[in-house]
Amino acid sequence: MKRSKCIRLVLLGGLSAGALAGCNQSQPPAVNTENVYTNNYFVPGVGYYHAPFRAWYIHPYNHFDPQQQRYFFGGQWAPAPHESITNISPPTIEAAQQAQAQRADVPRGGFGNTSRSHFIYS
Repeated sequence: MKRSKCIRLVLLGGLSAGALAGCNQSQPPAVNTENVYTNNYFVPGVGYYHAPFRAWYIHPYNHFDPQQQRYFFGGQWAPAPHESITNISPPTIEAAQQAQAQRADVPRGGFGNTSRSHFIYS
C-alpha cells in the first residue's frame, strides 16, 4: 500500500499540535538550592536574582536610578555599581523557599476563583 505525503503531514501536524498543547500545561521548574541562577534571572511575583547575594530583589542587579544617581544591588543603594566575579550561584535555603512561595507563574490548587466571588449589595 502506497501512502500519501499529505496524510503523513496531517498526522505529523496533529501529533505536534497535541505535544505543544501538553507543554502549555506543565509547571515551571521549582526554585530550589539545587539549581543555579544567573544575575537578573527573573521570577514573576518574586523579582530579580542577584547571584553574589544569593537572593531575589525587586530591582535588577546594579539597576541605576537616574533621579537618585545610585545603583541597586543586594537590597541596598550605593553611589557605584557592585563589582563581583560571581555571576551565577544557588540561592540560600531561605531565599529559595521564599521565592517559591511568592511565585506568580505557578498555578495554585484549591477552589479557583469561586472563593473570590464576593458581592456586597447596598
